[in-house]
Amino acid sequence: MKKHNFSAGPSILPQEVLQKASEAVVNFNNLDLSLVEISHRSKDFISVMENATSLALELLGLENKGYKALFLQGGASMQFLMAAYNLLENKAAYLNTGTWSEKAIKEAKIFGEVVEVASSKDANFNYIPKNYSVPSDADYFHITTNNTIFGTQIKELPDTHVPLAADMSSDIFSRQIDFSKFGLIYAGAQKNMGPAGTTLVVVKEELLGKVSRAIPSMLNYQIMADKESMFNTPPVFAVYTSMLTLEWLKELGGISAIEKMNNAKSQLIYNEIDRNPLFKGFAAFEDRSTMSVTFNLSDATHKDRFDALCKEGGINGLNGHRSVGGYRASIYNAMQIESVQVLVDIMQTLEKNS
Repeated sequence: MKKHNFSAGPSILPQEVLQKASEAVVNFNNLDLSLVEISHRSKDFISVMENATSLALELLGLENKGYKALFLQGGASMQFLMAAYNLLENKAAYLNTGTWSEKAIKEAKIFGEVVEVASSKDANFNYIPKNYSVPSDADYFHITTNNTIFGTQIKELPDTHVPLAADMSSDIFSRQIDFSKFGLIYAGAQKNMGPAGTTLVVVKEELLGKVSRAIPSMLNYQIMADKESMFNTPPVFAVYTSMLTLEWLKELGGISAIEKMNNAKSQLIYNEIDRNPLFKGFAAFEDRSTMSVTFNLSDATHKDRFDALCKEGGINGLNGHRSVGGYRASIYNAMQIESVQVLVDIMQTLEKNS
């Protein structure tokens, strides 16, 4: 039976990427050696790293614009710490839109004053705050562009006079926005880019080396940039698979092409949620995510039947986060619209048989 993988992460990857990556584990570049056993200093892997970082900047439209792309370790959780370590001298501003924002704020408070400019905690983070102001003397303003747990997404970037930093772990490369507005972008690979194990960091080089504190080498963006993400042994498989995914995205037509596909997928499932009386969406209508669709049953007595239908249909990873309950369909870039249609068909079957 075909499985339809709606997992929030680690999540679905393109089948052709998985095939190429699996082949490389056995025999990489016809070397008769595995990707995971060759030297990361070899020309074969250095070429992988160079291609991966170049593709990231190209797809984001940041080539030759003073940015550095890095593949680091520790996930976005490490970036909650590193962002503040490298950029926060006196004060930072944060928008609180959910669990991951709260974790980022907690880490930033270690290094200086943190101003929470707005929060949607009053409604269990089911909306994106609007009409807030960012202190003009902040070292940077941090946002989480997509909130996987609550299914909200920032649709319009804030206008600020301070550097903009963003956790884009769950919607990077999914929609076309002006990435040059950001001073720092970071994203764990395991949503839209590759397997768990590496994190893409894109940072404007002019922001580096500005804080007065000493920064440990492994947490220092400047050192990682100077060493081309090779200060220590990088996660070779995760970087290679991310490179393959970026190549796949480029061949599709880049971010503008995948955005159209993502909009079609999200429209399909949201239309059914709004039409079908057995379901209701969790996130505010205007802030609904195109990546993370959160919804609940209108009547919990249908849960066992719906869960059984999903299992019969090969639906995997649909359970919502415990803080929200219900269901969460993660429809990342590699998700095919055919899988979304299977879920919609199951929702309609539940309605017909209820």
